[in-house]
Amino acid sequence: MGQDVLDEQMSYYRARAPEYDEWWARRGRYELGLDAARAWQHEIAMVEKALEEFGASGDVLELASGTGWWTERLARRATTLTCVDASPETLLRNRARLEAAGLTSPRYVEADLFQWTPDRQYDAVFFSFWLSHVPSAQFDSFWAMVRAGLKPGGRVFVLDEPAGGPYPTLETEFQQRQLNDGRRFTIVKLYYEPDALAGKLAELGWRSAFYRTPAYFYYGEASPD
Repeated sequence: MGQDVLDEQMSYYRARAPEYDEWWARRGRYELGLDAARAWQHEIAMVEKALEEFGASGDVLELASGTGWWTERLARRATTLTCVDASPETLLRNRARLEAAGLTSPRYVEADLFQWTPDRQYDAVFFSFWLSHVPSAQFDSFWAMVRAGLKPGGRVFVLDEPAGGPYPTLETEFQQRQLNDGRRFTIVKLYYEPDALAGKLAELGWRSAFYRTPAYFYYGEASPD
């Protein structure tokens, strides 16, 4: 897979910034039926509870921070918070969300996560709906970058969409995505089963445990051996 697909993926998320929250809030073309919408909200609450129990405090790093739904929650506990994202458009929305909530803005870093190296170490690293966009060929190097950004005893919280359930089984690592205006982009999309992901990380020297919600998410914690 060439750099062109990663560039197209970055372009997609920059263009999608104004409508990204429609997906998370399940508005417009993402609207669910009543029962599914209740299940979606219930499973979000499950993951929020898990993150609260994880306790991302001290110096915290959020990768692919997007428009800030999870940033807002991290900012309420972190002593310092650094947010890295390749899209200036989403970082603007992230900042506005935190300002509207009366929270201190994090340190924002605009950078391509496939090229970025942490300039300090953190007590906790968080990323949501990002691991599925990391090509399999860069899985090892991505986790090496995450390890480099952790203090001794540091931990990682991961949230993403699992294989199975409402998500399609892909025969390749790629998926076509369409914006509200009809433009189409090719992005990387990999769905993991929790146990399979834990096994891959064990091969790289990580201890981890991941769990599924009934339909929409998997989440869990990892730390280096």
